[in-house]
Amino acid sequence: MEILRDRWGIAHIYARNEHDLFFAQGYNSARDRLFQLELWRRSATGTMAEILGPRALKRDVGARLHMFRGDLKAELDWYHPRGEAIVDAFVAGINAYVAEVERAPAKLPLEFRRLGIRPGRWTSAVVVSRHNGLLANVQQELAIAQAVRILGVDKVKDLAHFQGGDPDLTVVPPVDLSFISPEILELYRAFREPVVFTRDDLAARDDPPRPQDIGSNNWVVSGALTRSGKPMMANDPHRTQAVPSLRYWVHLVAPGWNVIGGGEPMLPGVSIGHNERGAWGLTIFGSDSEDLYVYETNSTDASQYRYRGAWEDMRVVEDRIPVKGREPARVELKYTRHGPVLFEDRAHHRAYALRAAWMEIGAAPYLASLRMGQAASWDEFREACTYSRIPSENMVWADVDGTIAYQAAGIAPRRPNWSGLLPVPGDGRYEWNGYLPMKDLPHVVNPPAGFLVTANHYLYPEGYPHKDAMHYVWADPFRAMRIAEVLSSGRGYGVADMIRLQNDDVSIPARTLLPLLREVDLQDPRARQARDLLLGWDAVAGKDSVPAGIYEMWLRRLRAGIVNVRVPRGARGALDTLLVGRDGGELSMKRVIEWLQAPDREFGADPIAGRNALLARSFIEAVAGLSRKLGPDMTKWQWGQNRYHHALIRHPLSAVVDAATRARLDVGPVPRSGDAFSPSTTGGGDNQTSGGSFKIVADTGNWDASLGVNNPGQSGNPDRRHYRDLFQIWARGDYFPLYYSRGKVASVAEERVILRPRRRASGASRLTIPGP
Repeated sequence: MEILRDRWGIAHIYARNEHDLFFAQGYNSARDRLFQLELWRRSATGTMAEILGPRALKRDVGARLHMFRGDLKAELDWYHPRGEAIVDAFVAGINAYVAEVERAPAKLPLEFRRLGIRPGRWTSAVVVSRHNGLLANVQQELAIAQAVRILGVDKVKDLAHFQGGDPDLTVVPPVDLSFISPEILELYRAFREPVVFTRDDLAARDDPPRPQDIGSNNWVVSGALTRSGKPMMANDPHRTQAVPSLRYWVHLVAPGWNVIGGGEPMLPGVSIGHNERGAWGLTIFGSDSEDLYVYETNSTDASQYRYRGAWEDMRVVEDRIPVKGREPARVELKYTRHGPVLFEDRAHHRAYALRAAWMEIGAAPYLASLRMGQAASWDEFREACTYSRIPSENMVWADVDGTIAYQAAGIAPRRPNWSGLLPVPGDGRYEWNGYLPMKDLPHVVNPPAGFLVTANHYLYPEGYPHKDAMHYVWADPFRAMRIAEVLSSGRGYGVADMIRLQNDDVSIPARTLLPLLREVDLQDPRARQARDLLLGWDAVAGKDSVPAGIYEMWLRRLRAGIVNVRVPRGARGALDTLLVGRDGGELSMKRVIEWLQAPDREFGADPIAGRNALLARSFIEAVAGLSRKLGPDMTKWQWGQNRYHHALIRHPLSAVVDAATRARLDVGPVPRSGDAFSPSTTGGGDNQTSGGSFKIVADTGNWDASLGVNNPGQSGNPDRRHYRDLFQIWARGDYFPLYYSRGKVASVAEERVILRPRRRASGASRLTIPGP
């Protein structure tokens, strides 16, 4: 096995057979991301309390409660005909590097030394953990249930932006909304939260990304619109900005394999990228793969629940969890026929369990990309997508033969008699009617427009027949609208045009809101001065733009003002973490614009006057806020600056190390352009905590002309050059070449590694030869 690492940190792996290829991928992932892999392993196995102590016990209980416990061989072979062998080889490669650092502890990254821990060995069961998946939507069910209790159904439907119909929000006994509380999902949330090391549980941290700030873009453009006459694919998934990054580039070459792209370093294969025949990308497709079931339990035996008129026993699994500084904790994990019991309310004889499609065989995130990596045509790729269950994705494809296409992929439960938006009784009246065949989900091939765009927006076609499998909650359409606007404006596109579009900072909501401000009476002279600066703005949220800085602060205050108008005063605090969010952070922007464009009686007896008063009041508040934040000089109110809109990526250990070490671990800050609704998707807060860290533009006409980036770098080791070397490239909106041909790769190689694995998983010998 040979690994050529290029100057941007990408490992190009060449192997004589499939086993050695994936062995080398596992070995190389561990070499670059060992601490990240260790956190994954402990999260997957429920052993975090072993190093964090009692505060991590609920996380471990949640991890074990939701662990995949089915047929492991059937699970592994779902993802590829030789899935078990591939994953075993990948795991052996990881363990080979773990053995290497066991023999030479000086190779351990800084994090291990600071925590006084050592990496553990992997198994195939660790790879198929679901803990890191983008799952849906039991937390939403709980939030809607609480909101219905507080506000009533009509008000919830006013505030929520349900799409695809008028969902049924009927509450059915024995569901009692007065018993619904966040405590029900405590174990569920615990095992899915990011790992943060703190001096105590109250250590300050950045707010998590808001739902409106998280999304993804992808599109494919036909050869009819490109200069080369060949299709192109662009993808920039928007996830949490992290160090090390979530994604990891790799190039895998062996008989039957020649695929380059990004995936998660803990998984074999490539989830976004291209092979010799085609390129593919993904964004999240709205789906509902979870339900919260409510049971009546037996007052004399809490481990029995009523199902179809009879008492049924819960299955009980006893477990022992190691806890730092204490004796192992003994726990009972309980399961109903539907899934894990999340919470027992013995005072009211109720139990709550999760039914999750992602507990089915084949629902480990992204592993079906093993099949995709060998697809040679759209038909083969679409067939591979049928094995991709979680998360639900918009898969786009562009190939060397000229085809561009789209297929929604994922596991979609069919609910014959309810919407899936509220908890339902688990007594047998509300059962899934199987899953929708994947190919019945939305799909398009070679559209007349010459391009396809997905950006997490509503994509069911008019008259879609499978209403029982539909989802009602989607992202706002503004990113998709802007991308389509650009792609439909002409032809002759090249890779550079796709890069500009991925970094496009136009905010379509600004175009709609600014005209409303024009006629508003502003008594404050500084507010009028700020409005004059804003009204000539082109809606481009550039980092050097003063109008953008004014607009974005106004938008924050305007959304908060909308809450004061449309949410009853007594309910506002309770909805800070529910349907509305803090200062309106979870309200659909499309809904906000609808309210402002066509104000109703909730704005007052004279809706237009009430709307205008809100616009004026929020604008004056924004000007005052900017004066406090950035000083009185308006010329210094640029949107992108380290005191305002910036990117600072914090390492998990950031809160517990000294300042000098923190400077080595954290990355940034750097000023940012864009906002929550521009294609660049940098968020609307001060610190960009999510967005496109991994980006690719693939050119089917010349694979060596493809470009990409991965913020902040390929390595997870802060002592290595590739830990943060891509951060400034990313911040500028630049990319590096994704060389694919052997000659091009060799021309930029900075390191050559030869691996000769032993025929057991305990170790590997390694010879490093500098240079290409």
